[in-house]
Amino acid sequence: MGKSASGKDSLYRRLLEEKELGLKPLVTWTTRPIREGETDGVEYHFTDAEGLERLRREGRVIEERVYHTVHGDWHYFTADDGIDIGANDYLTILTPEAFIPLRRYYGAEHAHPLYIEVEDGLRLSRALERERSQSEPKYRELCRRFLADCEDFSEEKLKESGITRRFVNEDLESCLAELRAAITG
Repeated sequence: MGKSASGKDSLYRRLLEEKELGLKPLVTWTTRPIREGETDGVEYHFTDAEGLERLRREGRVIEERVYHTVHGDWHYFTADDGIDIGANDYLTILTPEAFIPLRRYYGAEHAHPLYIEVEDGLRLSRALERERSQSEPKYRELCRRFLADCEDFSEEKLKESGITRRFVNEDLESCLAELRAAITG
């Protein structure tokens, strides 16, 4: 978990690449448009409103959030994709709001939060850099996400999620080493 532009995507990819950790991705779903450089089934499973409704009817939606963006409503959710939580260790990216029902669904013994933290000025700088690299930057959405993070990652929600340790990502390699130690320890 981490606010936007905290480096959680980079850390997530690097941890999954470390074969000795044996982590498998738990890929969540979204109805938002795919961004440049993203691949369906890697960052997210991308679907539309009809696909989300089908998964709801099948009883596969574990948790769901909707964000009222400047581009319309975007749904993010976790679906039961038949993962075997007893046979494998999984890594996913979520918000505290999404983690709580996921922990309830799979059990607290199987769901352990890792919270990535970055100073807000650095986070904003990173977010601007990332958005500038898009062929059609969405600055209004960047600002909405940045401001929404204050509520989504409030101290109350972090506490409710069971966050007892924060991994500060000022330096990617150092943060990666701390995460690796927490996972294997």
